[in-house]
Amino acid sequence: MPSITKPKIPLLALEKNELGLTIRDYDGAMSTLCAGCGHDSITAAIVRSVFELSIPPHRLCKLSGIGCSSKTPTYFVSAAHGFNSVHGRMAAIASGANAANRDLHYIGVSGDGDSLSIGLGHLAHAIRRNVDMLYVIADNGVYGLTKGQFSASADLESTTKRGEPNTTPPIDPVVLALSLGATFVARAFSGDKRQLVPILKAGLTHRGFALVDVISPCVQFNDHEGSTKSYLYTREHELRATDFVPPAEEIVADVPSEGTVSVTMHSGSVITFTSLPEGYDPTDRASVIAYLDERAASHEIVTGLLYASDGTPDLHELNQTSETPLVSIPFERLCPGSAALEELQQRFT
Repeated sequence: MPSITKPKIPLLALEKNELGLTIRDYDGAMSTLCAGCGHDSITAAIVRSVFELSIPPHRLCKLSGIGCSSKTPTYFVSAAHGFNSVHGRMAAIASGANAANRDLHYIGVSGDGDSLSIGLGHLAHAIRRNVDMLYVIADNGVYGLTKGQFSASADLESTTKRGEPNTTPPIDPVVLALSLGATFVARAFSGDKRQLVPILKAGLTHRGFALVDVISPCVQFNDHEGSTKSYLYTREHELRATDFVPPAEEIVADVPSEGTVSVTMHSGSVITFTSLPEGYDPTDRASVIAYLDERAASHEIVTGLLYASDGTPDLHELNQTSETPLVSIPFERLCPGSAALEELQQRFT
């Protein structure tokens, strides 16, 4: 049971979707994350996305691993199926679940630590198998649940709040996904719901693996200079870690359709977002990677739908599985007995 119960206050004149449901029907438990956490903004965007797509709650499966980001599935669509896996194994659990029931919509929520460190191998194989799911990385560059150690997306020479420098090269999940052949790759800012919601909706309706890297400010540990999320800041004194995180306002900003916008984080650091230029081709993988490298050299984070392609076989097409979900096939057909096994083995003698 959740430690905090979200109050169900009757509200009048709420908009209804095609199923006759209101957005409150897609709520989850009350968030226990720090006030102002960008992950809560991602939750709100997911709620809005599945509501607008009129996805029946019982046809949704939400999965996660371990970390602040992996707590968030508790906070949306209580009536959905859910599985909170061990650290880094969410992609493997999602692959198995999708293999068993292809008729559900799958949303995996993970973090840069959960996905790019212990879970990197599982993420890579989910991409190459083109598992039909929306995979959201709530990316803040740190292990926020365990006091702000560097994650695998922290850039060289970025520092912790105690001043220790990072000496390990970073992994960019967007470039990683593109290099592994992902069929849908996007990046967004948690505070720009106007852009994030359409991206999540596109990812949910994409056939195949859809990776969305969401830059998500951490109230307590987002002060990384030169990170892969371009946290550019100037410090006048050292900040000390504390177990008390004071309430903060949610960071909200719109990325303009043309040009850049600089957003000040809770710590005083500044991050610069750049929208895609006119004429950008999201179907040319090589040019997408080249453009991202060019903007990264200018310490800019490109947001929007970066790459998408149709026609690539998904997990079920690659393995020629049954059109009927395996979960719906009678046991007698799934396991026809030893005689059928012996007959099959005779083909290889």
